[in-house]
Amino acid sequence: MDHAGTVHRWSNRLQSALLIIAMLAISALAGHLLLGDLGLWLTLGVASAAVVAEPAASAQWTLRLVGARPLSTAEAPYLWHSLATLAERAGLPSTPRPYYVPSAAINAFAVGQRDGSAIAVTDGMLQQLDRRELAGVLAHEIAHIAHDDLRVMNLAAHVGRITTVFSVAGQLLLLLALPSLFGVGGWQIDWLAVALLMFSPQIALLAQLGLSRVREFDADATAASLTGDPRGLAQALARIEHASRPWFARLLPGTYDRQPRWLRSHPETHRRIRRLQALAMSSPWHPT
Repeated sequence: MDHAGTVHRWSNRLQSALLIIAMLAISALAGHLLLGDLGLWLTLGVASAAVVAEPAASAQWTLRLVGARPLSTAEAPYLWHSLATLAERAGLPSTPRPYYVPSAAINAFAVGQRDGSAIAVTDGMLQQLDRRELAGVLAHEIAHIAHDDLRVMNLAAHVGRITTVFSVAGQLLLLLALPSLFGVGGWQIDWLAVALLMFSPQIALLAQLGLSRVREFDADATAASLTGDPRGLAQALARIEHASRPWFARLLPGTYDRQPRWLRSHPETHRRIRRLQALAMSSPWHPT
């Protein structure tokens, strides 16, 4: 990849590491405030279990949930060829299996892990994207698999859940301690600890959303490297964004999707496109 792409990737990975550390620290602090050293060990135990857990069962469950079915090489020779080529470039030990989702929405997602994965594509995506755009989307999903993003986000989700458990347990204990506010009993309430316990799930969620956004940027940069065509993915993102907007948003720009940036799981599409266009202009790229 060119210098600009390399800088983007290392910046994204540094941000990812810092956000994961922040989530672990928040959860460990909440656990320590509630249970002392036991809370710290619980956080580390949950994080370790999430890292080594096999996502295969949840992957199959996800595919069944959306009604996906596997595509044979005879049904989708282009998909199989594209995925095999991209997987080899990404250094994956096996080719992700393509699945078909009978939905008009333009969407794709990856499940599984590096040595056993699948990529589901909707009918809407196959019908509305051209091959150049489709290659960009497939490369983006391949990048998620190559980066082990599914495991990373699984870790973040588990840490977020244990943080919520600590918070709820702490608030229940606070209810039991309320009589001390009126001179009944001898409990001393540490209000700073209470505030940290109450708001730790929200802080952890913001870190988790930030991590998701960073991983999306990183997958975009890697996809551009795999295809040699940043503009192909940029065009696909623009097409998906346009198709997903309701009719009134197309007639009245600015009336749709005003959600704050820090509450999004994905970066705004225009920011992703801008980064891809910057990559395309930074050096000569040649679609392969």
